[in-house]
Amino acid sequence: MKTPSIVFFSLLLLLLAEMQITMAVTCKPTELSSCANSIVSSTPPSRLCCTKIKEQKPCLCQYLKNPSLKKFVNSPNARKVASTCGTPFPKC
Repeated sequence: MKTPSIVFFSLLLLLLAEMQITMAVTCKPTELSSCANSIVSSTPPSRLCCTKIKEQKPCLCQYLKNPSLKKFVNSPNARKVASTCGTPFPKC
């Protein structure tokens, strides 16, 4: 059985790793271009699309604040694509 300090340390490492991944993301809406067809036509997202949505997840709130991007990022199809890819839509 693991001691509480080992469990705490493991959780801390996981949180720090997540922070590093989040901090390393470069927010580029063009990275989501592989999802355009799925968002516009309701076709299932490709593996590349899902990978890009997961990578760009920390940027979605920023995209929602941009009037030019908001209508695409906040559309029902975009939310469906994110859900299909297993990426919960952020609450900004």
